[in-house]
Amino acid sequence: MRGLVIAASLACLLSAGPVFAQTPPAQTPPAQPKPVPPAQIMPPPAQQPPAPFPQGAKIAFVNFQRVVSDSADGKASSAKIQALNKKKQDEGTQKAQQLKANQDKLQASGGVMSDAARTQLEKEIERQQVEAQRFQQDAQAELNELQQELQADFIKKVTPILQQVASEKGLYALFNAQEAGFAWVDPGLDLTSEVIKKLDAVTKPTASPKP
Repeated sequence: MRGLVIAASLACLLSAGPVFAQTPPAQTPPAQPKPVPPAQIMPPPAQQPPAPFPQGAKIAFVNFQRVVSDSADGKASSAKIQALNKKKQDEGTQKAQQLKANQDKLQASGGVMSDAARTQLEKEIERQQVEAQRFQQDAQAELNELQQELQADFIKKVTPILQQVASEKGLYALFNAQEAGFAWVDPGLDLTSEVIKKLDAVTKPTASPKP
């Protein structure tokens, strides 16, 4: 099982996204939904037991996205990414506020300032703009580095689990559900829950970093 396949699924789920999100435009509040009469509220369907593994099967599949999202280790990795992303967003917001304060000051009082004071403020604004650009680049690089580190660590942990499951089942192949493109497959061939259970049993996620 190639690590690249697992990394692709992990990258999709652990993606931190842009460091600085733009302020969304104002939107009209959605209309309040009409209450549903009690008679129309249906109870949730009963959870079905997992399908048994077909006897003698030599192939199976794993949903790697669910391994990442549902395993304790995957959740801890996502929490680390989110914590670092929030920290960088907060720092970026503070720098943007400081820059805006000086820009507003220049716009409001630039005409009555001395040449020396106005020149000094303009240089400070230029310095803050350059610093903000560099900060955003460095923050994104730090997030990418953490994500790659977590991907490598996750692959290192899950690969032996996949090999163990394949060996126990006597499989010839273990497919990635996102990449295989099955038109139909016996649900009993889905070994995702088994992989998650074994992964959780052998890994102890580290605590998320403090923001």
